[in-house]
Amino acid sequence: MDELRAIKYFLKVAETGSFTEAAHYFNVPPSSLSRRVSDLEADLNTTLLHRTTRVVKLTEVGKLYYQQTLDIYQQLHDAKEIVRSHNTEPQGLLRISSLVSFGERRLLPLLDEFNRQYPKVILDVTLSDELAVFSRDEADIAIRGGYAPNERVVAVPLLSNKFYLVASPKYIERYGTPKNIDDWQHHKAICFKGPSGTLPWLMQQQGQWKKVAIEPIAMSNNVPWLVSKAVNAEGILLAPRWCIQPNIESEELVELGIKPELFVRPSSDAGSIYLLYQKQQYQQAKIKAAVDFLTERLKGSL
Repeated sequence: MDELRAIKYFLKVAETGSFTEAAHYFNVPPSSLSRRVSDLEADLNTTLLHRTTRVVKLTEVGKLYYQQTLDIYQQLHDAKEIVRSHNTEPQGLLRISSLVSFGERRLLPLLDEFNRQYPKVILDVTLSDELAVFSRDEADIAIRGGYAPNERVVAVPLLSNKFYLVASPKYIERYGTPKNIDDWQHHKAICFKGPSGTLPWLMQQQGQWKKVAIEPIAMSNNVPWLVSKAVNAEGILLAPRWCIQPNIESEELVELGIKPELFVRPSSDAGSIYLLYQKQQYQQAKIKAAVDFLTERLKGSL
């Protein structure tokens, strides 16, 4: 029995919940794949999978075996890639997952430059605000906001994700700047929408954080659209510096002179923007090139 191949087939069946899908993935007959998994179970003298006509599920011992063999198979896969890519130029498929707004505003323009520098690397880019989980079928590199995860990944801090209040000069001329928490009822809010929904604004008053009573006129995770509405004097925008820096430099938007004791922030902690990758994959030429390139171009660039 080719044990490594049987384990590989078993992992894919466990992942997809289907012998047919797993066989399609490896381009082999379902009967051949099923036979190899059955041989693996016979060799282990246990049942790893519950099979029905509709679904395939892991048994209790199957779950334990899956967790152990997944790590081992990943290490073997990474070791193979390291050997293949040692002293070679970056090439092959590189999967990158990024926050939507950061991807649109900062990442995608840089990837055009990266591609010119490394033409043999094929970029597979996904923009999503959902949490990225590293697996061999998802992302090689991820860019996320918040705080460094406790997973077994390297987290390189790129930029502060601190939020700033901005508005257009025309808006400030027309409506003024809020001086206290009661003033906010006369203003309009342009709100960033995260994976868990729209973030409420909080203001510190007498040492306590209180929710700001402000009417939102737009909500989205699409930063360019929100920024355009702020530039058009439709409301006050609360956004990270990396989203609005070009507009501040062009004086389309200006920071509001809010006193520290009246500082407004989103209800979730801002943290930083991180570049995430698995430590053992860094020696792969394509991943090393991308990590080094993006870190150099993005880290502390504001």
